[in-house]
Amino acid sequence: MKILTLVRQVPDAEARVKISAQRVDLEGSTLVIDGMDEYGVEEALRLREGGAAVEEVLALAVGPKRVEDALRTALAMGVDRAIHVETDEALDPIALSRVVAQVAQAESVGLVLVGGQEADWDSQALGAATAERLGWAQLTWTNELKLVGDALTGRHDVDDGNESFRAALPAVVTTQQGLNEPRYPTLPNIMKAKRKELRKDSLDQYGARPTVRVVNSEIQTRARLNKMIDGKDPQAAAAELLSLLRNEAKVLA
Repeated sequence: MKILTLVRQVPDAEARVKISAQRVDLEGSTLVIDGMDEYGVEEALRLREGGAAVEEVLALAVGPKRVEDALRTALAMGVDRAIHVETDEALDPIALSRVVAQVAQAESVGLVLVGGQEADWDSQALGAATAERLGWAQLTWTNELKLVGDALTGRHDVDDGNESFRAALPAVVTTQQGLNEPRYPTLPNIMKAKRKELRKDSLDQYGARPTVRVVNSEIQTRARLNKMIDGKDPQAAAAELLSLLRNEAKVLA
């Protein structure tokens, strides 16, 4: 069986971004693998290392040339092969699911792992849309996953807590924080990753086009209060700081 993991590249949580021509300009920003996707990559590797009959782990990314860096990181983590569908168009989750589903079918994949919520679109639609296109079972918000023969077992979050499940393959699974702790690529694996296959495809091969058009972007900012606390003993200064955070900055309940 083959496992397909989707990799998206997003700004680091601490990175600075700017708006240029009414669009987010990532030039010079630090970009990383979307955290939820990284849990998917790690889980695919763990399933194979746990003794499951996994023939190959593939990583897929759809995006501009820079996304290759994220795929190289996935390869250095242990992924066997990568596919980069190169495009400068920003695909919404429904359009992106078209590519993911076609790659899964073409590669005879039995399990697809995608992040539970996309950091770039802030959407949970990708897993559901991919499963619908493939006609496969979908398991969401997993925090435990095991592969036993041709079935998946584990646990996932639901509104009232969490529940155990068992589902036959093929399936689409969405991943989240708590499922595992992603590994760091080692130097030997980083060197090996340079020799692994990274296939380049065109978006035209998949007939996917954005169904949502972004017309404007903005960054919400909050003006600084620029207040200095001085001339007081430490206890009084701490009390005033708490008061400012609570009543003026509105960052404390």
